[in-house]
Amino acid sequence: MSAQHTRRAVLGAGIALAGTGVLTACSGGTSGGTASGAKTGDRFVSPDGKEVAAAEAERGSGPVRKVSLTATPARLDLGGGRTVGSWAYGDRLPGAEVRVTAGDTLALTLANHLPQPTSLHWHGLALRNDMDGVPGLTQRNIAPGADFAYRFAVPHPGTYWFHPHSGVQQDRGLYAPLIVEDPREPLSYDSEWVVVLDDWVDGVDGSTPDAVLAELSKGMGEGEGDSGSDNGGMDHGEHDMSQMSARAEGDGPSRMMMGATSELLGGDAGDVAYPYYLVNGRTPQSPSSFTARPGDRIRLRLINAGGDTAFRVALGGHRMTVTHTDGFPVRHTTTDALLLGMGERYDVLVTAGDGVFPLTVLAEGKKASALALLRTGSGAAPTASVRPKELDGKLVTADRLVPDESVALAARTPDRTIRIALTGSMAAYDWAFDKKPYRADQRHPVEAGERVRLEFHNTTSMWHPLHLHGHTFALAGGAAGARKDTAVILPKRPLTVDFDADNPGLWMLHCHNVYHAEAGMMTVIGYRR
Repeated sequence: MSAQHTRRAVLGAGIALAGTGVLTACSGGTSGGTASGAKTGDRFVSPDGKEVAAAEAERGSGPVRKVSLTATPARLDLGGGRTVGSWAYGDRLPGAEVRVTAGDTLALTLANHLPQPTSLHWHGLALRNDMDGVPGLTQRNIAPGADFAYRFAVPHPGTYWFHPHSGVQQDRGLYAPLIVEDPREPLSYDSEWVVVLDDWVDGVDGSTPDAVLAELSKGMGEGEGDSGSDNGGMDHGEHDMSQMSARAEGDGPSRMMMGATSELLGGDAGDVAYPYYLVNGRTPQSPSSFTARPGDRIRLRLINAGGDTAFRVALGGHRMTVTHTDGFPVRHTTTDALLLGMGERYDVLVTAGDGVFPLTVLAEGKKASALALLRTGSGAAPTASVRPKELDGKLVTADRLVPDESVALAARTPDRTIRIALTGSMAAYDWAFDKKPYRADQRHPVEAGERVRLEFHNTTSMWHPLHLHGHTFALAGGAAGARKDTAVILPKRPLTVDFDADNPGLWMLHCHNVYHAEAGMMTVIGYRR
């Protein structure tokens, strides 16, 4: 099936609502290709439906925080004399932090000055479905020259971020932190350091994320990426509105990664050989610095905004106390290092020593690292290649964290179990769920009020960070697991999570490796009417 035919089918199944820009895909229940036992004729809650409006009304409407944002081509300074042409929110990397208080209403207007359609997804927020920012599912793409007014209640405090859900745009400079403060903050600390991690390819020697995707989609062997479609096996519907550039021969060097391995990730570390790894938009040769006083208690909010890289993080000379993961509090746990898959966030507390200390961010398995500095006193800055011993010390993984009692999922027998196999290979680059590339009309049905269990089995030889929109789940399929919205599943391993179906709509479930997602490793959790 061609991409053009797929797009027509998806658009034809929906209606454009006047004045809202929302695409109500397949809300009449006439589509086929449903997943997990859904029958033709099932009716799903539409993103603009009365059920979504009712859920939003229950969240209330607090003080309105107004923000204007522009997505635009920009020249970005990565430090050390290196500037690149990319796309960004304004002229900075990461984009300017948006900070609100839980209970506020965020009213953010995004103006699209890019040459392609775009969108904006609020990663980790349990928000109203028609503001979730998935083109072809919850809204129409924002056309070049147009704008879109996002407005929603912000229910939960925590560390979040936002980025497009259009093609591989996230692997440019289009990302920024979203910090939701707790009006009853239980933690005591002197200062806060927001740390955004990234892998960078755009604008370096002619490379673009679209060219990287085009190269990867050919697979490892001659012709192995062809799955019978005219787009290298990718069958996305309107979600793939990136108008992927045709990659001319010689359009930048090869970025396919070979031989990157990590025991922590179960083998293969990633697909893409990035020329740079960044902390807060800076290369390790010209790192950003955070200034504090000796003895200060600092809250670090760590966000992995990368496209294809897990990062192992340690602060030289310090131990970290983990307080939150993916915005939700956990029982405080001390560690030397943390491993973050793409899309994951961790909050930690440190008590600052006296001197200049490296925050080293290892690109796990890729033999490279990024760097930022904590300065509390005099002293020479560590070199870009510094590797503090803490990187090889105690490492706490999410499965070992215990949720704070205030957010632990109540014990309950699941009402529904959805089993999903992760499939595909690097050879054919045919990443998918259950060997079915993404289609917007293919849904796993749930009903409001259910406890839903997701049982994943990773049949591939690659690790995948799985992200569920609009909800948080409990790890290990029970109340004892930490609450998260993004979780790493290792090769040939299972992963079980539970969530409560308490936010009606059509919600994406996908791998947060942006290239795997665009190859087809995405599906939809749909609430039945």
